[in-house]
Amino acid sequence: MNTADQYLKAIYLVQETEDGPASTGAVADALDVSPASANEMIGKLQDRDLAEHEKYKGVSLTEEGIVRAREALSNYCIIERFLANVLEVEEFRAEARSLEAVIDDTVAERLDTIIDRSSECPDCFDAETDACRYLDVEGNQEQEQENPAD
Repeated sequence: MNTADQYLKAIYLVQETEDGPASTGAVADALDVSPASANEMIGKLQDRDLAEHEKYKGVSLTEEGIVRAREALSNYCIIERFLANVLEVEEFRAEARSLEAVIDDTVAERLDTIIDRSSECPDCFDAETDACRYLDVEGNQEQEQENPAD
């Protein structure tokens, strides 16, 4: 996954929580970058026809942008679940964010064979809680008990 994919994933998740176009500030916050950096990358994504940015309204992903964002989110979930469920890394989220930019699709596919990913991925990722419901961590286990999967 590259930086553009990280932005696509962030825009996708912000759109999910805001139920509409993602503000540049929210994207910047999600990625812990400056609004100017976010705006610059959003412009590059627009040039590649992956996003549409309307000044003062926000950024929306194109159909191709959504496909790429979902692939990036799926790879992120694979990395996160591998770190949390298999390696039992305590700070798995921070580690997953560090690794997502350097793990390519081939490595993600190989990790996927180890974690036994759900077919509903990446729809199992909840943007509001910033977590996959299949993570084997205390908070998610409690959440699963309260909201069992259909």
